[in-house]
Amino acid sequence: MQETELPEPGIDDDDLFEHHRFVADKGQGLMRIDKFLVHRLEKTSRTRIQDAHERGFVRVNGVPVRSNYKVKPLDVITIELPYPVREIELIPEDIPLDILYEDDTLIVLNKKAGMVVHPAYGHYSGTLINALLGHFASLPGGAESLRPGLVHRLDKNTTGVMVIAKTDHALTHLSDQFFHRTTERRYEALVWGDVLSDGTVTGHVGRSLRDRKLMDVFPDGSHGKHAVTHYRVLERLGYVTRVECKLETGRTHQIRVHMKHIGHTLFNDDEYGGDKILKGTTFSKYRQFVENGFALCPRQALHAKSLGFKHPDTGAWMQFETDLPADMRALVEKWRAYAVNRGGEQDAG
Repeated sequence: MQETELPEPGIDDDDLFEHHRFVADKGQGLMRIDKFLVHRLEKTSRTRIQDAHERGFVRVNGVPVRSNYKVKPLDVITIELPYPVREIELIPEDIPLDILYEDDTLIVLNKKAGMVVHPAYGHYSGTLINALLGHFASLPGGAESLRPGLVHRLDKNTTGVMVIAKTDHALTHLSDQFFHRTTERRYEALVWGDVLSDGTVTGHVGRSLRDRKLMDVFPDGSHGKHAVTHYRVLERLGYVTRVECKLETGRTHQIRVHMKHIGHTLFNDDEYGGDKILKGTTFSKYRQFVENGFALCPRQALHAKSLGFKHPDTGAWMQFETDLPADMRALVEKWRAYAVNRGGEQDAG
């Protein structure tokens, strides 16, 4: 029996690692695990499987094993295969980084808006990976990797805290933490509408059946992967609400589609309709106010505010927090002033 899952390390991280899980049959005869995996991963080379063994990415019943381990009946076998084959040359670039913490094992940084995390078609340069390679001679992940050191990622226009691995051990350890949901990730967002109470959104997230570039929620589980987002109200600002979202899983665009699913699309999220006036009046003065808000924060109003994880070497819990970036701060202040004035007008009326 096989289950295949890509990891949960962060917002839109579904293609950073391949995670495979097999349960050996009751009648399974003794067989070397490398041969067992070659038979079941027909599109994966022996070299990649051997590399996974050497990196400790192959486990039986939760314990890393050598390639000569003999598979036994009902063994639970997991294998992580990091990164697809490189198709684009990685070029180091001198791009400033806002580094919050660094040691010999990892880097924690505050990603700015507009920065794509890794090269892909249409984004060959100017990415976070290009910047990292401009700062460091090498990062883990192997010569074929387009995503060296990455264990999670953020959308291009989402700001906030990210952790990058500097060693193979850190790459494996941090990847496991994200995959097994032992990290703590909190985001702050400004969403359309008055969120009445704190809550949880549970619903599979997968590629939209209408537009493969977008994601969608499938509450019946017919498509996509299990996803859970917890949210709580931070501040009500009239026609918009500041919320904190805590991720239990990390699917592509998870917060963005989960909040839209419950009727609270992120402010100025142009991919999911948040760049239109979804709540409020029809007065031209209000329309101008909102359009000024779009100009003030020309992206989805989403910030990865905090990240907690265990240090791969020491096991110590590490917690990092960042303030809202200037564009979101200005946007919140603008809505806060509007909510005060609107309240005064209502009281006067």
